[in-house]
Amino acid sequence: MVLIKKFKGKLSKYLLLIFSIIIFIVIIPDDAYAYIGPGAGFAFLSSLIALLISFILAFFSFLTLPIRILIRIFKRKKYKKKSLIPRVVIVGYDGLDPDLCEKYMSQGKMPNFSKLKEEGCYKKLGTTYPSLSPVAWSSFATGVNPARHRIYDFLTRNPKTYLPELSSSQVHPTSKSIKIGKYHLPLGKPTISFLRKSKSFWKILGENGIFSHILRVPITFPPEKFYGSLLSAMCTPDLRGTQGTFSFYSTESKKSRDHYTGGQQLTLQRTSQNVYHGELLGPDNSIKEPHNPITLPFTLTVSPDSKKAIIKIKKDRYTLKFRTFSPWIKVQFKAGLGIKINGICQFYLSSLDPEIGLYVSPINIDPEKPALPISHPYYYSVYLAKLFGSYGTLGLLEDTWSLNENVLDEDSFLQQAYRFQEEREKQFFHSLKKTKHGVCACVFDITDRIQHMFFRYIVKGHPANINKDEKKYAHVIEDLYKYADTMLGSVLKELDHKTLLFVMSDHGFKPFIRGINLNSWLYKNGYLAIKNDDFSGEYLQNVDWSRTKAYALGLAGMYLNIEGREKNGIVKPGTEEKQLKEELINKLSGLKDPDNGITAINKIYDSSNIYNGPYQDEAPDMIVGYNTGYRTSWDAAIGKTNEMVFEDNTKNWSGDHGVDPEIVRGILLSNYGIKNSDPNIIDFAPTILSLFGITPPSFIDGKILSIPKLFNKNNDGFKKQK
Repeated sequence: MVLIKKFKGKLSKYLLLIFSIIIFIVIIPDDAYAYIGPGAGFAFLSSLIALLISFILAFFSFLTLPIRILIRIFKRKKYKKKSLIPRVVIVGYDGLDPDLCEKYMSQGKMPNFSKLKEEGCYKKLGTTYPSLSPVAWSSFATGVNPARHRIYDFLTRNPKTYLPELSSSQVHPTSKSIKIGKYHLPLGKPTISFLRKSKSFWKILGENGIFSHILRVPITFPPEKFYGSLLSAMCTPDLRGTQGTFSFYSTESKKSRDHYTGGQQLTLQRTSQNVYHGELLGPDNSIKEPHNPITLPFTLTVSPDSKKAIIKIKKDRYTLKFRTFSPWIKVQFKAGLGIKINGICQFYLSSLDPEIGLYVSPINIDPEKPALPISHPYYYSVYLAKLFGSYGTLGLLEDTWSLNENVLDEDSFLQQAYRFQEEREKQFFHSLKKTKHGVCACVFDITDRIQHMFFRYIVKGHPANINKDEKKYAHVIEDLYKYADTMLGSVLKELDHKTLLFVMSDHGFKPFIRGINLNSWLYKNGYLAIKNDDFSGEYLQNVDWSRTKAYALGLAGMYLNIEGREKNGIVKPGTEEKQLKEELINKLSGLKDPDNGITAINKIYDSSNIYNGPYQDEAPDMIVGYNTGYRTSWDAAIGKTNEMVFEDNTKNWSGDHGVDPEIVRGILLSNYGIKNSDPNIIDFAPTILSLFGITPPSFIDGKILSIPKLFNKNNDGFKKQK
């Protein structure tokens, strides 16, 4: 009893000490954890009660830690004995195309791919409907079809407003605050909702004591808690809460462009001889009125003769070499009341004469001082930064918009993309060495991003290449595939015979030559109405919903304006809905391009025939299967209707995969033979679980791949071969 009283006394003192520390933190904040998200501002201060509860829960969590460790050790031993193989390594090349792989392998240009094909297996890999990265990688992670994980596109539509929303995550800002003068101090913190449903295979592995390293697999923001480490990828925002907004600073007295898609042009003000002033734009200041972006001044001193400049941010000076990206430079935005938000960005001096041009990358969340969780555990991003230096954290890291808008040219884009690739390779090979038992998976985006931007150079006469030297960059995609092969060779050197390797892609690639605006087709054919024939509105703003039966939104989806589901729906559920859907499918399947007679749409898929799951009601009513060379047009992608159904794609973004999934399959290679003739991306999750002796949950749609050297199928299930 005496010991218990002493323990209670010490516990009270510790709690009092913690309480005092919390008060100090709240009253005199230094660096505030922040959440950046569309419409949510950036900063929050946790309430005193919430923090106190968190500390108490953490304390009791610490007390139970030994018990939890023992349970985990027991599970680990149990499943180590049941595992068919100690380690699984997954190398994901986003968008690597089987037709190009086969071409370059046959020419002897991808010897490591060819070696793996001969010693193990090579197959085309089925993808999802639609064949878009967020959809496909979500099915990879969970082993289920989209109606079970709820991701159908990058964007989803809100049926109450008809406006697009990010499909994978959502910010819920705190509604309560205290006003002190011009400051609004929130009493809580915004919450981040992870909208992908179902359960990832690495979370299930973790529940059974199997550790995983998961690096940059798309649709992992915000990071989920599990037994393992994870660095988030696609849909991780920049510091301003966008999916990547670059800045271009120029000395031109008149802006050459009033607006950039994916970026903004700002003015460099000359203050003296060769000295210029500008301001970096940070997140909106949500605690101070008015809620304007927080700015960070800088000066640029240019030395035209030496092809360099000195940029000064606060007291720090950095040398910028002409047409060379700077390292990641730390920037800090002050919101007031001692609140600081940390980011990193890269500078690129693109021109010196006759005008100064300075590109600034989207301001990434600083991995050493993350303004919101971008990894699990929270300190994992810090650990990687301390180990290898700062690195990009934005989900869509390679700045395709800057090349699309001709702010960066081809050479600078390639320089940027391969720099980011080097960062990820360092992290991956480090994790590979650390993974002795379990899963190590990493997705490399460079294969997707470069193909998007350079496919025009392997398509003769592409409309984006008018007045351009097609030969200059004709080698870029071939070099990319060679690079992927060289990296695979480095991976193979790190593996032993006890490791199972999967090399895979989520989809392939096709040229994007002509765009189709389905809303324009719907308008011309009487299914969609525009108010006063005003075509200026984006995101369906000028649609007259009282006279609209169908509309398109996103890269592959079409919706019916159904009564009771959409806010202003007019199509009655049931018979009328079914008849309208059949009518549209019949009219649009096989739609030809009137300018050349080519079939532009192979097939319109009825989503009720391809999806099955609890979130089927949130799916598009139809999925569009575009033919090779076609995709949704740029206006259609932002919900803009015009009188042009077909138009040439003159953007640098000239390759795509938002087409019929049947013609844009991915790849699958392995060092172990796989018997299945039709493997699909949803098969990875159940296969990996089975490899570690775990029975896949009943909700999983994928099948266990047949790997003869590891699996024997009999009445008892899968057992290790003797």
